[in-house]
This record gives sequence, structure tokens and C-alpha cells, in this order.
Amino acid sequence: MSSNTFNTLKDFRISDSRKGQFHSLPALEQALGVNLSRLPVSIRIVLESVLRNCDGKKVTEEHVRELANWAPNAARTSEIPFVVSRVVLQDFTGVPLLADLAAMRGVASRMDADPKNIEPLVPVDLVVDHSVQIDYYRDKKALDLNMRLEFERNNERYQFMKWGMQAFDTFGVVPPGFGIVHQVNLEYLARGVHQRDGVYYPDTLVGTDSHTTMINGIGVVGWGVGGIEAEAAMLGQPVYFLTPDVVGVNLTGALREGVTATDLVLTITELLRKEKVVGKFVEFFGDGTESLSTTDRATIANMAPEYGATMGFFPVDEATIEYFRGTGRSRAEIDAFEGYFRAQNLFGVPRSGEIDYTTVVALDLGSVAPSLAGPKRPQDRIEIGHVKNTFQDLFSKPVSQNGFNKKPEDLDTAYETADGIKIRNGDVLIAAITSCTNTSNPSVLLAAGLLAKKAVEAGLKVAPHIKTSLAPGSRVVTKYLEAAGLLPYLEKLGFGVAAYGCTTCIGNAGDLTPAFNEAIVQNDIVAAAVLSGNRNFEARIHPNIRANFLASPPLVVAYAIAGNITRDLMTEPVGTVKGRDIYLGDIWPSSKEIAKLMKFAMNAKVFKDNYADVQAAPGKLWKQISGVASGQVYNWPESTYIAEPPFFADFGMEPKAAASGIEGARALGVFGDSITTDHISPAGSIKDTSPAGKWLLEHGVQKADFNSYGSRRGNHEVMMRGTFANVRIKNLMIPPREDGSRVEGGLTIHQPDGEQMPIYDAAMKYIADNVPTFIFAGEEYGTGSSRDWAAKGTQLLGVKAVFARSYERIHRSNLVGMGVLPLQFMGDDSVQSLGITGRETYDLKGIEGEITPQQQATLVIHRENGETQQVPVLLRIDTPIEVDYYKHGGILPFVLRQLLAAEGERMAA
Repeated sequence: MSSNTFNTLKDFRISDSRKGQFHSLPALEQALGVNLSRLPVSIRIVLESVLRNCDGKKVTEEHVRELANWAPNAARTSEIPFVVSRVVLQDFTGVPLLADLAAMRGVASRMDADPKNIEPLVPVDLVVDHSVQIDYYRDKKALDLNMRLEFERNNERYQFMKWGMQAFDTFGVVPPGFGIVHQVNLEYLARGVHQRDGVYYPDTLVGTDSHTTMINGIGVVGWGVGGIEAEAAMLGQPVYFLTPDVVGVNLTGALREGVTATDLVLTITELLRKEKVVGKFVEFFGDGTESLSTTDRATIANMAPEYGATMGFFPVDEATIEYFRGTGRSRAEIDAFEGYFRAQNLFGVPRSGEIDYTTVVALDLGSVAPSLAGPKRPQDRIEIGHVKNTFQDLFSKPVSQNGFNKKPEDLDTAYETADGIKIRNGDVLIAAITSCTNTSNPSVLLAAGLLAKKAVEAGLKVAPHIKTSLAPGSRVVTKYLEAAGLLPYLEKLGFGVAAYGCTTCIGNAGDLTPAFNEAIVQNDIVAAAVLSGNRNFEARIHPNIRANFLASPPLVVAYAIAGNITRDLMTEPVGTVKGRDIYLGDIWPSSKEIAKLMKFAMNAKVFKDNYADVQAAPGKLWKQISGVASGQVYNWPESTYIAEPPFFADFGMEPKAAASGIEGARALGVFGDSITTDHISPAGSIKDTSPAGKWLLEHGVQKADFNSYGSRRGNHEVMMRGTFANVRIKNLMIPPREDGSRVEGGLTIHQPDGEQMPIYDAAMKYIADNVPTFIFAGEEYGTGSSRDWAAKGTQLLGVKAVFARSYERIHRSNLVGMGVLPLQFMGDDSVQSLGITGRETYDLKGIEGEITPQQQATLVIHRENGETQQVPVLLRIDTPIEVDYYKHGGILPFVLRQLLAAEGERMAA
């Protein structure tokens, strides 16, 4: 903890009878003679952590002074060592993280060190929320049946988690069936302030999910990182990042009647994407911000990754305190929370002109209109009245223009399935009220329930072949929908509770019927999904559904009733009952109707009782898990789910010599723009003909038991075979078809023999021949989920460097964290302008000896005709600590060497 160098440790008043100590920012302001009140609120909260953890080693006085003197438009060259209060994990990323920790303990034990030295130094909570799939729906028993299947499929993973709970003192698990990590974090895990040895400090965190930013809605500084970086944070390493720009968003006015928080966040996503806020903090302020509920703010904060920001931060104010009361936090916690933020002068939403931001963006809430986003990216917003025309336009546009490359005359063609059901292009086959963005927000859930009630009363129905589901982010949602009398109406339209988990948004929608899959593939049908999530990248929702639209929960229900995305809900009826046309306006709930039911949503007792069960009654299925290993070091029983990761093979206390340049490399893949982490490391279903599927079959796993890539992230044999295995990824090394369309799937051309094969198979041949490999790509490489396996898999395939036009923040960091070099083309250089085909050989020069952050290097291209071209590229190792990570072969070996060295020093003393 801090040595109190600046004499900032002071008392503050919690209540009439209670006081606490804190590191006072007002006292620091006096000590340094700096006007801290002009700094963005988010920067001041980070500054408090730097001040409190100033130990003269990892965090120095100079770090405090530099951040206290943050200037809105200064050059960003300094890195901040940010020590967080806690870490949150979801299970897809949490299980491989736990596997890495277990492997580190194994290394420590083999080196005769105490394995207990590998122990999280801050509280870590893992919420199991990514495992459940929608196999059953429109069935009263769907929830129970889906959970039973979840436990059958994931028993080995859950055994491993239970081992972790007994092996690590600060590692807790929220079992399946309680909700998703972000909503559980909002409603339960976030305590406002923490206290250690009488010193209070604010809640801050990193999480292994991009949408950890949802917590910014209640004034908590935190964002998503890869599991690699989260491990380091757990083990006492600060989270290092460049001092950020802070973009202020001045919200004015109020939302119009009929406009939801979902419409607002899709508008903000579109707006801020254009403002290029990647890698920046976004902080909301102004009168309009005060008019938003805390759950509306959380909805906006959730989608910070979609608008590209590190955070979408909302300061603490009266609405935050009210949310804490309504969700069952104790009086003592709330008093400490409010007292602390008032004492730090951090309470309240700033008004226009009070803060110095890097830039300010304005949005009048009154200008927001009902919208969807899609069909392939969350930032592509479409006002509801333009959805029909946009889909029709994209239907025949080339893929390069975000289209589907279909003949216009095919749009209205009806195709009959083997089951005798006729489907058309644009038909909605999946309609899901799914957890992540919206189900923490009662206003849109109650709106969906009210719309369902009006629709049922009007006689409207949803076609039985549409896969409908309701997967709340918390069991509390079910309680208030029941209390408001709305759940039966949702159930009548097919939106019964099917799970408490991420489900459709993460690719766990479950499969369509074989008849649908066959008809879609044979006729190349562009079917649609409408979901209330935040991600709609290609092949994420379902490999055979190509048009995916994000929408508010009430619009999900409306489009399920309409049945086709080409129904213009602004001018055409949602449906017809006995010859009577019923329009969206006839069934859309008013804000007064929603407000009248809000009393059911914020019931403190319901929240308290629900989360008391995490410890007291975690569920019979969880309690019945047996065969759990014990002890401090894991014994790695044979499993196709959990295997000892290979990242510490041949580990020694001294790092191997850094690369002295790379020569004779080959291209493993050449890709275009917007290659997402879903493309690089899919989370969904495993094809039996893929390298991963073949490996599972060889190891006695039946196709029905494959589960998903996401659930098998604890086994590197599956995951490295699944790297670049997305069914929609297009490797530009493979020649186009005669019609100009691109071959899809994880294939490449092995050089120099020119043989086409799966990327995994080619990678293994290159490794066997000691040939290094490169990846080439366009803009926004690695956008999407904070999926550390996208970097881990890349490393295990032998890739030494990635060259792209630009990177998503977390994936770039993950590549460095795994010892893979991220390099960026400079100026107008690109794969296309340089004529890179993948048939060349390549060298990388300029990284010999000592490397420095963001230095220039040289890509040397040796062409087939004997010509050589030298191309300057920017090394995207951005900070000095990342240089150290790379020298050590990645962040995990770096941290492990630090921990073992520290123990050696203690033993010597």
C-alpha cells in the first residue's frame, strides 16, 4: 500500500457515528498545487489508485505527478500503472485463466517453490454464464431441461472450477443459473467502495469480457481485458495503459415517447464510431445524462466496445445511490459509498464547461429514433422505417459492400423445407431476448412484456417454427415480470424463460432443425435473427443465419410476430387477425404504462434473497458435482475439456534470447477488414469435418457431445485446431470462384507446393519445417470479444507477427501478451496496395537488439519474380512494460518469473 508520500491520508465522515480514512484527492490538489477538479471524473478515480498504491517501485511519485497533470490534448507517451480493486471472469475466459494459474502452480512445485505463492492478491469472481444453450424452447420445462444439458456437457469444467474454489483463497464462483456476469456484477458484486485496514477506496476492476464496461454505468472504472492481462492483475501486476484521451459526451434533452434505451445506445454507437474513440475514455455529462436511469446508463456503458472506447463512464450521483438502495445493498455500504464520493468531490454529473475534455461530442436525446443495427455489425444502425429498404438493397449488393451478393429476383422466392414449411429470404428464424445489453434494464423488459400483452389480447401470434427465447441476465427479471403479470403473455408468444445466461448473443442459440439447415444451405437462403444483444458478427449467432439484427426487447417480440425483416413496421401491419390489420402503434406501450410497473423491478428484498442463494443454495445440480480434485496443485486427469496448457514448457528463470529478426517467413493467412476475434477463435459449434472435430472424434467424443469451442477453451488441442476456423472467414490467399465470390472457412494455401488445406494443418507443416509464419490483415483486426484464445491460438500455430492496418485495443494487447508481434502498416500501405498475395516470402528487420515502444521496423517482401520490396511498418508494442513482456516470451512467463524471484529473495533473507 501507499507510503503516504504526499500526506493525503485523511479522515472522512460516513455517518453521524462513523468515520473512515481515505487518500484524499483534495489534499493531493493542495500538495501539488494542481486544479484536479477540472480533470475528467474517470481520470481522477484512476489517479486515486495510483496515489494509494504509490510504493516507489511499481508505482512511483512521478506516476502520481504525471497523471495529476493530465492535459486534454497532450501527447500520450506515459503509461499508467493501474492497480484494480478486483477482477471478474466469465466461464469461457475464466476456465483457461484458471488452467494457466494451475499450470503456474505446477511449475512452482517442480522448481521446489511454494505453489501457494501463485495466489490472486485481489478478490476474483467467476460467473458461469456462457455455457448454457437454447436446446429447448417454447416448453414450460425448457429452463430445467437446458440446465440439465448444460451440467451434463460441462461436468468436467465445473469439477475444475470447484477445485479452484478450494485451492485459491480469493477465488469465488457464482454457479450456473443465477445470471450473466455483467448483470450479476451490477446487482451484486459491485459494492461501491472497498475497505482495507480502515482505508476506503473506490470499486475498480478489469474483467475477461469486453462488456465489463457495463459497470461504468454505476460510476465504476473498469473495462475488459484478455484473460492473459487479467491473470497479471490478479497476481499483483498493475494494469498498464497509455494515458488516455477523454472524450466528453454532452447529453441534452430527453428521449421521446416510444424511444428506448436500446435505440439510444445504437445511436451512440454509430455516433462515436464516426468520432473514432478507439482506445479512449468516453465520459458522459450534462443535463440529459441526469435524466437517464442508472440502468439506461448501464445499457450505454455496456456497448463501449462497439463504439470502440475503453470505457463509457457515468459519474456517481443520486440515481446511483437510489440504484444501490433498490438492489438491496446495506445501509452501511450505501453510507460509505456516498460519503466517500462526496469527500473526494467526485459526486454528481458534471455540467457543460466544468471539465476539460480532449474533445466534446453533443447529442440531443430528443433526436433519437427507434432503430435496429445490422445485418453484420453493431455500429450499422438503421432507423426502423428504413429496415425493409436497407435489407432489400443489401440483398443484391456484393459482399465487399456489406451485402449478400444475391439476385434481386430471389428475394420473394418461397422455399419449402422437408417439414413442409415455406421460408423466404429475410424470414426471422431466431428471435431472442438475450441477456447482455438489455435485460439489466427493466424499462425495456417491461416494455416487451406490455407489448406481448397487447399483442396476445389482439389475437396476434408468433409462427411456431421461429426459435423464440427469453434468457434474462438475472433471476430477478423473472420475479418482476411475474409480479407485474406480464410473463404469461410473453410465454404465449414463445418467449418463456429458457436460460439465465448469454445464450444467443454468444452463439449459444442452439441449432435450427435439420430441415431448416438443409433448406438454407441448398438454396443459399439469407435468413434473419433478431436479438436484444450487442454482437451480430458473421456466423456468431448461427452459422446458417447470415442477417442478424440487434433490437430492443419489444422490437424483438414485434419482429417475431411479423416474421420477416422486410415487413416495414412503420407503414405495414405487424399482423392481421380476422381480416383486421394491427399496427405496431396499436400494441406499443406508453412510457406511463411502463413507469406504472417499475415499482415491481426495484424490490430490495427480492435482490437480497436472490443473491443470498449464491452461497446458501447454489442449486442441486451444482451441489451434485462430484469427483472434484483437492490440494494446492492440480493433477490434470485425462480430459477433452481441461488439459495442462503448453505455455510454460521448458520454463526457466532466464528468458530465452529475444528474436534477432525473422527471415524466410510465409503467410499463413491474408485477410481483409474487420476480422473479429470470432473469426480468429470462434465460440460456437464445432464441425465434425474440421481439424478440431476430427480430433474430438479420434478421442472418443461423439458429434452430439462436441459442445462448443467456447466451452472447450480449457483444452489447447481443441482450441489451436479451431484457430481461424470460423465458417465465414475468407482467406484472400485462396483464389475467388468464377462468379467472383470468396471461398469461406479456415483454409489456406501451403507454400511453396501450392496445396490447399486447413490453416491448422498448414501451420503444423510450417512448424515441422522450422518456417516462421505471418498473418496479414486490414482495418480493425481483432475487433469483438476480449478472447484471449484468439492470441493464444495464433501463437500455438507458430505465427511470429501480425501485420494489419489497425488493431482493436484488447487483441493487440493480447498478441503482445503471448509474445506475438503486432505491426501496423504506415500511411496508405495495405495488403492491396503492396500486392501481397501470400505466395511471397518475408523478412522482418529492425527488431534486432533493444526494441523500443512504437519504433519503426521493416517488412521485406521477396516476390516470386525475384523482386524485393522494403516496407516501413510500426511496431505496436506500445509501452515499456510491453517490451518486457515480449522479451520474456509473454506476460505469463514474465509474471511467473517475478513471483518465483520474489520467493527466492524472501528465502535468502
